[in-house]
Amino acid sequence: MTVLDASLQVDLGEFDLDLDLRCGQGVTALLGANGSGKTTALKALAGLHQLTSGHVHLGADEWAAGRTHLPPEARSVGMVLADPLLFPHLSLLDNVAYGPRSRGMPRRTARARAAEELARVGLSDLAHRKPAQVSQGQAQRASLARALATDPELLLLDEPLSALDPETRSRTRADLAARLRSYPGVTVLVTHDALDALTLADHLVFLDGGRVTQTGTPAEIVARPRNAYVAGVVGLNLLSGTLATDPGPHLLLGAAASAPRSTAGRLVLADAPDGAQAGDPIWATIAPEAVALFTQRPHSSARNVWQLSVDAVTVTGPRARVHLTGEVDLVAEVTLAAVAELGIVGGTQLWATVKATEVTAYRA
Repeated sequence: MTVLDASLQVDLGEFDLDLDLRCGQGVTALLGANGSGKTTALKALAGLHQLTSGHVHLGADEWAAGRTHLPPEARSVGMVLADPLLFPHLSLLDNVAYGPRSRGMPRRTARARAAEELARVGLSDLAHRKPAQVSQGQAQRASLARALATDPELLLLDEPLSALDPETRSRTRADLAARLRSYPGVTVLVTHDALDALTLADHLVFLDGGRVTQTGTPAEIVARPRNAYVAGVVGLNLLSGTLATDPGPHLLLGAAASAPRSTAGRLVLADAPDGAQAGDPIWATIAPEAVALFTQRPHSSARNVWQLSVDAVTVTGPRARVHLTGEVDLVAEVTLAAVAELGIVGGTQLWATVKATEVTAYRA
């Protein structure tokens, strides 16, 4: 099995990247805020940035190490960007055949190879159309076919779905996932989109300031995010504090290093994390849908109750995410009907409750 072994140290003056990657067959996703180093990493793997130090090995091949620096055209790399960048005067078939042709493959053989790859992404019927005659999603699938038609050992995807509208993005994501499952090489995906990462990738790597902050499988990341950005990507509220056990297990919030912003407060737990002692730093996650909202202080069994202020409201389909601030910072997910019924707008004072059984706590 081909393995990518890369130690990427790149000094761009105003920014430096220091990233170690070891990836086998499958998809590794790089995530992080703008400027975290994701695209710099892809360019270093492609040979578009020269390493300050480190190495890039793919299987038995050495692409970069010491004075060795193979240029992009000498590396077995396919790349897909947000813009398909198809030649407008060529058919989809000839666009896809361009890669094999540029590497010396005879025209007839290259077109046969292109037709095979177009069939794999469901575009056989559109092979002779020009890019202007197909949809955005179809053009992006053709771009993927073009990248794979040279049989690269490494496939680099830089926000490949970001330019698509939501409906097209959903369909194209499913097509991309199906094609990647049969691709025998190593794939590195850069994305801001949690759904892209969680549905396409086998392994997630989070970057901040050119450094790794957390890695793991999607299931591991969802179960135990380690900073506010990671928690936000997977759609969870993240709080931190120190464990107290009297009169029952709870967190004294805001007392852990690198905690999301919060003032003095407490979070009642159903149980203390296994092996944790009083005074230990603890992370806790709460799903937004577990946060209930009220206009008056409720009479309920929930043991966590706060009066908070609405900071912002964002709508996604039939539901809304209500961003709350105060003693704790939380995001609640409610229906649009609830937004109207509760009169939720910026600045509204609401009571938020969370049952102790809805809190997942783990050691920092």
